[in-house]
Amino acid sequence: MPTSTPSQTTNPALKLDNQLCFAVYAASLAMTKAYKPLLGALGLTYPQYLVLLVLWEQDNRPVTELGERLFLDSGTLTPLLKRMEAAGWVQRQRSTQDERKVHIVLTPAGLALRDQAACIPLRMADMTACGTAELSRLTTELHTLRQRLNAATA
Repeated sequence: MPTSTPSQTTNPALKLDNQLCFAVYAASLAMTKAYKPLLGALGLTYPQYLVLLVLWEQDNRPVTELGERLFLDSGTLTPLLKRMEAAGWVQRQRSTQDERKVHIVLTPAGLALRDQAACIPLRMADMTACGTAELSRLTTELHTLRQRLNAATA
């Protein structure tokens, strides 16, 4: 049985710790892990929180618009919204202008979660130990990176 030995001449471009994709992936895992207890106290998952953030900005959005805003396909979004409806946070309503369109509307319970979740962004900012300017810069850089990658793969 052959044994594997590390190569002394490994290309630095092929080292795991030099990969931007791994840094983003590992940071995303850490971020989601940090959110878990905060959201769990409200009975929310991270994807449900993201849906609520969009609806708290503007209620009564079409499902297609939610999917575009969150970069989720309907196969992922539909079961998520059904669970949120079963929990009593949102309602799915057919459009009166076009029956093919479904709008998502906050219920009073979903709206009440906004006040309960108001402390989460500050608590997360504290966990990052980043200042406001650094968090803003990181957010802008990640948005730019996503846009560039989307343009390159379009």
